[in-house]
Amino acid sequence: MAKVELKQPIVQAIAEDVKDAASVVLVDYRGLTVAQDTELRKQLREAGIIYKVCKNTMMKRAFEGTEFAALDEHLEGPSAIAISKDDATAPARILAKFAKDAKALELKAGVVEGEAYDQAGLQALASIPSREELLSKLLGSLQSPITNLARVLNQIAEQGGAENCEAAAPAEEEAKAPAEEVPAEEAPAE
Repeated sequence: MAKVELKQPIVQAIAEDVKDAASVVLVDYRGLTVAQDTELRKQLREAGIIYKVCKNTMMKRAFEGTEFAALDEHLEGPSAIAISKDDATAPARILAKFAKDAKALELKAGVVEGEAYDQAGLQALASIPSREELLSKLLGSLQSPITNLARVLNQIAEQGGAENCEAAAPAEEEAKAPAEEVPAEEAPAE
C-alpha cells in the first residue's frame, strides 16, 4: 500500500471528529509525565472531550475547507488536539486549569464557535464558568426572593401573625379613613 492510502483514514477520522465540533483547542504536550498525561486524558474524557495526539500534516489536511483551518499557522512542533461537540468552553477551561499545575502543558490556539483565539484568548475563555454553573447561579438568584418571602411569612406565622394582623387591620382602616370635614364657618380662625 502507498503511504497516502495509509494516511487517508487518519485524516478522515480527524475530519469526522471536528465536523460538528463546538470548539477545537491545540496544545503543546511536551514535557508532561505519563502520570500527568493520564490524568489529563481522564479529566477530558469525563467532560466528553476527544483528545488526540496527531501529526500536524494530518490535522492540516483534516482542517482544509473548515473554520478550523485558522489553526494551521499554530501547527508547529508536537501538537495534541482537544475537541468538544457540546460545551464550547470546556476544553479551554480544563486544559488551562490543568496547565496551572503542569507547567509543561502549553495552550497554543483554538477555534471556539467559529472564532479563532490565540493563547491569551483561550486563557480568557477559560475563566468563563461552564453552562451548568451559570444556570445554577441564575436559578439561585431566581429562588432567592421566593425563599426570603417564605421565611418572612413563616416568621409571621410563628409569632401569631394572624392575631396581630387582625388587630392591626382596624387601626389601619381608621388611619386610612378621611378626616371629618369641618365646615368653613365653624373652623377656628387662625
